[in-house]
Amino acid sequence: MDWDNVSFVFSSKLRAKVLIRLREGMNTPTQVSREFGVPISHISRVLRELQERGLITCLTPNRKKAKFYIITERGNRILEELRKLPVRGKNDES
Repeated sequence: MDWDNVSFVFSSKLRAKVLIRLREGMNTPTQVSREFGVPISHISRVLRELQERGLITCLTPNRKKAKFYIITERGNRILEELRKLPVRGKNDES
């Protein structure tokens, strides 16, 4: 298992939420930003980080706007491993 990527996603609630959202279907950064109420700059950073690690892919890389992203098989495997981990509580390390 790719424990480095499991840890990377586990360490950020936003990364995990974005990956879960993309598992449900393809989305644009604007759609994710609106759904989560998070600035698009934060979503764009998370998407870039996840894409660099091969956990998601952009279906429309040549577009400037309305880029569509989906989860990769590698990203799905990471989410499966995360599901097996105990849930973090309020007092756990961030």
